Amino acid sequence: MTGTPRNPLRVGLVGYGLAGSVFHAPLIAATDGLVLDTVTTGNAERRAQALAEFPDVRVAASADELWTRADELDLIVVASPNKTHVPIATAALNAGLPVVVDKPIAGTAAEARELAALADERGLLLSVFQNRRWDNDFRTLRALLADGALGHVQRFESRFERWRPRLKGGWRESGAPEEIGGLLYDLGSHVVDQALVLFGPAAQVYAESDVRRAGAEADDDTFIALTHANGVRSHLYVSATTAQLGPRFRVLGERAGYVKYGLDPQEAALREGHRPGRPGDEAWGREPESLWGTLGAGESPLSGGGDPVESLPGDYPAYYAAIAAALRGEAPNPVTAEEAAAALDVLESARRSAREGVTVRL
Repeated sequence: MTGTPRNPLRVGLVGYGLAGSVFHAPLIAATDGLVLDTVTTGNAERRAQALAEFPDVRVAASADELWTRADELDLIVVASPNKTHVPIATAALNAGLPVVVDKPIAGTAAEARELAALADERGLLLSVFQNRRWDNDFRTLRALLADGALGHVQRFESRFERWRPRLKGGWRESGAPEEIGGLLYDLGSHVVDQALVLFGPAAQVYAESDVRRAGAEADDDTFIALTHANGVRSHLYVSATTAQLGPRFRVLGERAGYVKYGLDPQEAALREGHRPGRPGDEAWGREPESLWGTLGAGESPLSGGGDPVESLPGDYPAYYAAIAAALRGEAPNPVTAEEAAAALDVLESARRSAREGVTVRL
């Protein structure tokens, strides 16, 4: 983007399925300095849905319509199916537009790095929507680590588990390689990114990946073990077939451990129509005390052991606030394509490990 940034910055959103309608559109609309200008969808029902929530938004049938008026826009957000991320982001960058891409940015680390190189060549922002960095539990854990409350961490356990014994259908459950479906690249993108943010690059990857449900084509129960370069071990679980959910985090340090159950409340709030900044939603991202995690050593949280740790509020709006600031040259890119490529290195290694039954060194 050249010249003086407009105020507000005008955003074109490509895709109005789950990611576009539940996450991106509401968060863009709630961000000072951004305005949702155009939504792209070829689905008549989704078009009506977008206009009902955002009466002033323009609706385009395809992303190609955005490139013909690129001078009217300041940012493209790609929230379409995974297989379209690279071609749409490439087209946007070639049209001279900064881009936010929902995770995973690409199917391979090489593609992610090619996009990053194109963005650098064009002098444009390229960011990846890793919203789980702004989950309440993750923010709380980062604060505990910064304070040294756990001491040196020895093992990080992270679970993103669900109980969905019946298939929903759609591209996310497709086994076709071009769809980039399955939980490894879906929920796995979150847990791997969080582990790398907390404990740095991975040196070794081992994974087990299964297709559990009848009729399923893509992985729906996957375990990833990382050995980080600093010696911390991360055990990461993603599953749609977990009849009893484990703790979201169990982090074991030389001084204490932190255990946290339950999922950040923001996705559920967005699905229910709540919006950050609206009257009645002033407690955005906060959870009740009964869901706070516990910090302690030698006690079981299930028997009331450990000290409760107040959860910091989840803050998805912070991502787009950071994007607006980055576009104005006031702050760095909150999630770079290079960081996303590092996570994809791990995901690709996990896929190979599970397929070949080997441990992969990075």
